[in-house]
Amino acid sequence: MSSIPRPEPAALSYFDPGDGRRIAYRLRPADPKVSGPTLMFLPGYASDMDGTKASEIDVFAATAGLAYLRLDYSGTGASGGDFAEGTLDRWLDEVLSAIDMLVEGPVLLIGSSMGGWLALHAALKRPDRVKALVGIAAAPDFTDWGISPEQRQSLVETSRFERPGQDGAPPQVTHARFVASGTALRLLHNPILVDCRVRLIHGDKDEEVGIGIAFKLLEDLHSGDVQLTIIKWGDHRLSKLHELETIVRTIAVLAEKIT
Repeated sequence: MSSIPRPEPAALSYFDPGDGRRIAYRLRPADPKVSGPTLMFLPGYASDMDGTKASEIDVFAATAGLAYLRLDYSGTGASGGDFAEGTLDRWLDEVLSAIDMLVEGPVLLIGSSMGGWLALHAALKRPDRVKALVGIAAAPDFTDWGISPEQRQSLVETSRFERPGQDGAPPQVTHARFVASGTALRLLHNPILVDCRVRLIHGDKDEEVGIGIAFKLLEDLHSGDVQLTIIKWGDHRLSKLHELETIVRTIAVLAEKIT
């Protein structure tokens, strides 16, 4: 994969969902001679659209001639706003607005971690547009199972808690309003009435989103075309070369089925 010439990323642009928000996105147009869906990448919590997985998918999209849309949620990356005001429903609104305003035709959603949670809700909200979904270490309902008792106590006392940043980054802050929005948008332990094709990719050594979440999601999804790929020794990032190849290959096979 690293031998493929890397294309220049699409220009950084902005759109307004309708209330003055300045949401950053990159949209690579499709080759006019190619028929297929728009690929749309949804980052994880406190992540942005220029990470390793998003960039590798861009290489594939450019090579295959497929349209590719990625965005930063408000308060993250290049988008305007305050991260402290970010909630799952607010970011879902931005995802839905991007589908409605920026692209036409069928969409193949690719959600990483929290982005997988948002992708599932987007598929429920736009069943006529979302024709397939890839969840990479998808983390539905992580505000339920991903918060320790100590962190919940901090939410009660201070309306926030912190996790240590990775690789020397500042601490990652989670606010009570985000947790409340996640509680309101829980999906697991009930039928998830998504009918499109779904592919889940998960590492068996993921310490942030345990493999049990992937199996529960597999069980709860209504679609009859759901597959779970487990990557041995894979962690939450799934950014090693063979892991990225698995992600891209999964997207490519799905995209071929959508016209």
